[in-house]
Amino acid sequence: MRALAIAATGMSAQQTNVEVIANNIANINTTAFKRARAEFSDLLYQTERAEGVPNRGGADIVPEGARIGLGVKTIGVRNLHIQGSLSQTGNPLDLAINGRGWFQITGPDGETLYTRAGSFNKNAEGTLVTSDGYAVEPQITFPDDTVEVIVNESGEVYARVASQTDPQLLGQLNLATFANDSGLSPLGSNLYRETTASGQPIAGLAGEDGFGSINQGYLEDSNVDPIKEITELISAQRAYEMNSKIIQAVDEMEGTVTKGIR
Repeated sequence: MRALAIAATGMSAQQTNVEVIANNIANINTTAFKRARAEFSDLLYQTERAEGVPNRGGADIVPEGARIGLGVKTIGVRNLHIQGSLSQTGNPLDLAINGRGWFQITGPDGETLYTRAGSFNKNAEGTLVTSDGYAVEPQITFPDDTVEVIVNESGEVYARVASQTDPQLLGQLNLATFANDSGLSPLGSNLYRETTASGQPIAGLAGEDGFGSINQGYLEDSNVDPIKEITELISAQRAYEMNSKIIQAVDEMEGTVTKGIR
């Protein structure tokens, strides 16, 4: 029976759904994490009776046909790039983007990567880096005698050193935006890579039209809503159970046929 194969695709789809939800919940405290959503579509239909043609010569056309769907398939896992809430940390090297935009990072192979997790630090040379040691673009290097770091909403980075009263400008942090944030490829470690689907990055300054502002001493929280995720989990579990019930019912029907043959 086709019902077995159809229900199997339903169980497989709901398993994927549960795995996506599990990853969302696992990253509920990950800085700037963006929740994902599994998306599905129906499979091909098998035509038992075609609509729009006469049943026989000289007769009127059939108003509707008979098509049997063959199940469901996963067509994508969409990352929902919705702004997360901002949490104050008090750390001067913690930076959060309030609005659109991505920090630009130099990856391990010299490739430009992108992140919204602004939990930055300084390395041994005083260069501004991510938690994994990747340099922030453009490179910002702090003097050894820096006593205070100031980053304004436009991304200008200042340092007050022990020998001077007025802070000195060290550089300007640029942001990047994309036509399709969902097309970015997640690499883990809060990093993303541009793809053909995301489009090329558009660089600009924080606070300009189309770009968010930078908040010093804050971090962007994960946008995972635990209540929503639990609701989605229950729904996926019930859908999985219903598909399992269909397989059980078909098995009993086939068992009845087998007993009749005996």
